[in-house]
Amino acid sequence: MRVAVVGGTGDFGLALAQRLAEAGDHVVIGSRDADRARAKASETGAADGATNADAVRSVDIVVLAVKADAAIATATELADAIGETPVLSVASELRFTKSGVHPTKDDRSIAERTQEVLRAPVVAGLHSLAAVSLAGGKADGDALVCGDDSLAKDLALELASKVVSGRALDAGPLTSARALEGMTAVIVNLNRRYKGHAGIRVVGL
Repeated sequence: MRVAVVGGTGDFGLALAQRLAEAGDHVVIGSRDADRARAKASETGAADGATNADAVRSVDIVVLAVKADAAIATATELADAIGETPVLSVASELRFTKSGVHPTKDDRSIAERTQEVLRAPVVAGLHSLAAVSLAGGKADGDALVCGDDSLAKDLALELASKVVSGRALDAGPLTSARALEGMTAVIVNLNRRYKGHAGIRVVGL
C-alpha cells in the first residue's frame, strides 16, 4: 500500500510511519518542511519525505496526522492535491481542564468537519492508539475505524491491522467518529489517573 502521512514528523505520525514501513508499505512522510520530512523518512525507513502537497499525490490513502487544531485548515489547504484519494482522520479535539480532559463541545467530529472540506471520502480511526504505544512496536489492543465509504474504510482497516497486536474493527458510519474521538478523552484520563498507556480491546466478537 502507498501511504502518505501528513504531519509525519510529529510524534504520532512518525511512529505510525515507522510501523507501516516495517510492514512493507511504501510510506511518504509529509511536512511543511520537505528537508525535515526527508530526514525523518531516512530515520524511520519510510520511502521518502516531501512537502504535504507533494506527499499526498499518487498514494492509495492519506493519513491526516496533524494536531487537532490544525486538521481542518490542513485538509482545506490540501484539498486540491488530495483530490479523491481516501483520507484517514486520526485527530481528536480535547479540552484540558483542572477537573480532567473533556471531548470537544462541537456536535460534529473532526472527521465529519474534514469531510465537509474535501471531495475525497474521509474515514476516522486509530483514536485509541498513542504515539508512545506505537513507538516501540505494534500497539497493544484493537483499532476501531468508521466511515461511510466502503472502499476507503477497507483501506483504513487494512492499514490499521498492521499497527496493532489485536484486530482492526469496523465501527460503523462516519458519525461514529464522534464517539471514537470522545473516547480519546477517556483514555487520556485513564492514563493520567493510573500512570499507564491504556488501549482498547473489544471482547465478545
